[in-house]
Amino acid sequence: MTPDEAAALFTRADGSYLFARWNRPIVPVVFGVEAETLATVKGAIEAMVSLAGHKMAETDPELGANLMIFFCRDWAELSDIPNLEKLIPDLHPLVARLEAREANQYRAFRFDPAGAIRAAFVFLRMDAALQELPAEVLALAQAAQVMLLWSSEAGQGSMFVEVDGRVILRPDIAAVIRAGYDPTLPAVATDASHAFRLAARVSCG
Repeated sequence: MTPDEAAALFTRADGSYLFARWNRPIVPVVFGVEAETLATVKGAIEAMVSLAGHKMAETDPELGANLMIFFCRDWAELSDIPNLEKLIPDLHPLVARLEAREANQYRAFRFDPAGAIRAAFVFLRMDAALQELPAEVLALAQAAQVMLLWSSEAGQGSMFVEVDGRVILRPDIAAVIRAGYDPTLPAVATDASHAFRLAARVSCG
């Protein structure tokens, strides 16, 4: 991976560079699924955390759970979830925007004072496109997308490839996640020179 390729994964629409990772153990909770799917989602998160060399915990001292994943059939269902507007202050306008765009997924992040990821909220509307995906692929995709603060460009391309009939995380994306959690790298970076250090670790990984 070249530094330019690494930089593109964390360059915003306005041209600024912003890299952020979790700086605390991840505590997931999943809403709106049956026990079998719940196990699949939590297994995917565990796999990504293990890949990164990061940690999970039973509870977050501030929030209880800091990674919340919501599955729904219709965006309007979000408005009926008790106290969700306390976590997502612009919930009702957000629901209207998602309905207007006919979106099927949305992610929101919260950050600590230093800029590292403090919490993430994932909303999935299970339309026909998402229902066609194997549960394992959908779960791994969501887990991968919350491990780092990817750019919109990174999200536009598939993070997965098919190998011998199995769908797996792209090796370069897996390497970036692993490198991004290198303890010698900062949890937050706003200078694009960070991409050189990231790319060097990917290439040596």
